[in-house]
Amino acid sequence: MARRHDIVSGTPRQEPDEVEFISGLYEGKTLGTPLAFLIHNEDVRSDDYVNLAGVYRPGHADYTYDARYNIRDPRGGGRASARETAARVAGGAVAKMLLREWDIIITSHIVETGERIANDTCGGIIECCISNMPAGIGNPVFGKLNAMLAAAMMGIPSATGFEIGTGFESSKMSGSLWRDQWNSDFSTKTNHCGGIQGGISNGMPIVFRTAFHAASSVPQETHCIDNNGNIKTVMLGGRHDICHIPRTAVIVEAMAALTIADAMLLSGKTL
Repeated sequence: MARRHDIVSGTPRQEPDEVEFISGLYEGKTLGTPLAFLIHNEDVRSDDYVNLAGVYRPGHADYTYDARYNIRDPRGGGRASARETAARVAGGAVAKMLLREWDIIITSHIVETGERIANDTCGGIIECCISNMPAGIGNPVFGKLNAMLAAAMMGIPSATGFEIGTGFESSKMSGSLWRDQWNSDFSTKTNHCGGIQGGISNGMPIVFRTAFHAASSVPQETHCIDNNGNIKTVMLGGRHDICHIPRTAVIVEAMAALTIADAMLLSGKTL
């Protein structure tokens, strides 16, 4: 995968949708009751998917959804669609407000994107940093903080990999090099573990990366299979991103915020 940063999000969608809170708020303040909100999809174009009824696209969840539920809505915007993540981003924005009360800040950036090829799509890697994280958050064995973050990231559509700290490079490092030596203030000289040890935060920044495959909807003729096993050539319509990685970064931040907010509250932290 090439290290490129010149690819911008190419999306033909126009999405002016706004979040409408319907309960849990009064005069701009939370009430302590559950927050409920709606996001109306203002730019639905179901006709773009009419030729996909009864066929399974490669790289999509069409077949697995049919296998699981015995029914599938082919019109786009379903639970396997990135459109579903709009609610997560809205919830993550609320979680970020809560985390700021503990001075916890979450940022992300693109570290890699794939090479751009004409009439094709590309994926990439997002790195996320959680700063000002206190030590002692998380649990050993079950409920490890790194495992919670991994589950959250792998739940994002098109996520294919997760690593924390030096990640897979750790396998090439000796133990004496990988272990993070102490400073007198309980910080560490390096952060190879990514801010989590034994499933519990150690007070250093939590740093992790999530890999995302290229979008499976490619603007070219595609060999699909129907529910009778017949191969069919279909021209995929719709408005699909050529590179969705810039739009993915905010989803990574949102899921990190929701996960850390949960972990803080589960650990008994109060404002």
